[in-house]
Amino acid sequence: MPQTPPFSAMFDSSGYNRNLYQSAEDSCGGLYYHDNNLLSGSLEALIQHLVPNVDYYPDRTYIFTFLLSSRLFMHPYELMAKVCHLCVEHQRLSDPNSDKNQIRKIAPKILQLLTEWTETFPYDFRDERMMRNLKDLAHRIASGEETYRKNVQQMIQCLIRKLAALSQYEEVLAKISSTSTDRLTVLKTKPQSIQRDIITVCSDPYTLAQQLTHIELERLNYIGPEEFVQAFVQKDPLDNDKSCYSERKKTRNLEAYVEWFNRLSYLVATEICMPVKKKHRARMIEYFIDVARECFNIGNFNSLMAIISGMNMSPVSRLKKTWAKVKTAKFDVLEHQMDPSSNFYNYRTALRGAAQRSLTAHSSREKIVIPFFSLLIKDIYFLNEGCANRLPNGHVNFEKFWELAKQVSEFMTWKQVECPFERDRKILQYLLTVPVFSEDEGLAAIPGQGTGSHVPSLLGFL
Repeated sequence: MPQTPPFSAMFDSSGYNRNLYQSAEDSCGGLYYHDNNLLSGSLEALIQHLVPNVDYYPDRTYIFTFLLSSRLFMHPYELMAKVCHLCVEHQRLSDPNSDKNQIRKIAPKILQLLTEWTETFPYDFRDERMMRNLKDLAHRIASGEETYRKNVQQMIQCLIRKLAALSQYEEVLAKISSTSTDRLTVLKTKPQSIQRDIITVCSDPYTLAQQLTHIELERLNYIGPEEFVQAFVQKDPLDNDKSCYSERKKTRNLEAYVEWFNRLSYLVATEICMPVKKKHRARMIEYFIDVARECFNIGNFNSLMAIISGMNMSPVSRLKKTWAKVKTAKFDVLEHQMDPSSNFYNYRTALRGAAQRSLTAHSSREKIVIPFFSLLIKDIYFLNEGCANRLPNGHVNFEKFWELAKQVSEFMTWKQVECPFERDRKILQYLLTVPVFSEDEGLAAIPGQGTGSHVPSLLGFL
């Protein structure tokens, strides 16, 4: 069974491999190159460039880049239908009299393309039309060859396992949300019902940082690469009758991850504001400073920024007498690292260091890179907005999509790291389900925060 190599193999020291061999056929087939770099092409030519033949198999970086970006112009199921048509018609897979040797030469290549698609963009196949086309083409490949039949079966089983895991994950998120809502209801009727705080559940800040990393990596792992593109899709100007995204703007895992960041920020603020005594609030602030510092050491920049964000919310920052009791030197260092000035220069430097450490890592712990996610999305958004998808001649601007794919591929490498820390279910449950106050509705009314109606607000985050 052909296996796709890890995403890190897509890169060399200089970055993304954009050098694709330019044949005479390509130069007059609707594709434009400069110095052997594919820069643009008509959509039809790019689709044909995706489909293997007896003498050709597309570069893996091209497969990823085109599958990622093509959804800006057409539905994945439309692309799959075109790919299937080209495979069947051009390679005469439907012809019972076709040369068996020819089919033996082309079948492994088509199977490899399908394998790369199902492994890298499995969520495309939640669409029944996609799955139908996949099974039809796979059946044509498998008929008559036992080896191919086994490989096809293995590919489809692997895809079904991934989709089942996604469904199970979504069910867990729904259950967590339901539990949080139930606890919020109790809190509204009995405001004093919260007896615990984060320190009673987990007294060790290093352990809490590790459990936060568990949550981060799990949520990262379920984000499909296509979600970064689907978040920004608009109407294709050459597509007169359909708006490209009503049906396929599927970014639920990306959105759930952003919501987790917001929940963690409000949880930090809630935990700091809840104690009545200043010394207890000061102790909570110092606790979260230690958690944040360990997140930085781990390479968990998303939790780090969420904690800093929570500590900078006005209900926390205005606790002047509480902050007077806190040794803030460590917090000042962390704020400096995540300073937004010069386009987050300090953070980007730290991120590059963590990414370099990950490349040469000897342990799972050293491989961890969890980027500040909102900034990653912002970078991709500005890359998307800053360059046109189409050139004036109607060609797809493929140079733009190389850069887009480079950023998303790096994320793909990071999200596949397995968390090396032992899970603590009690701590995880607390982090995910304890009711939190929003800045508008609840934090200002917590003891010591001034007047206001005591209305806690769970943010509905999963």
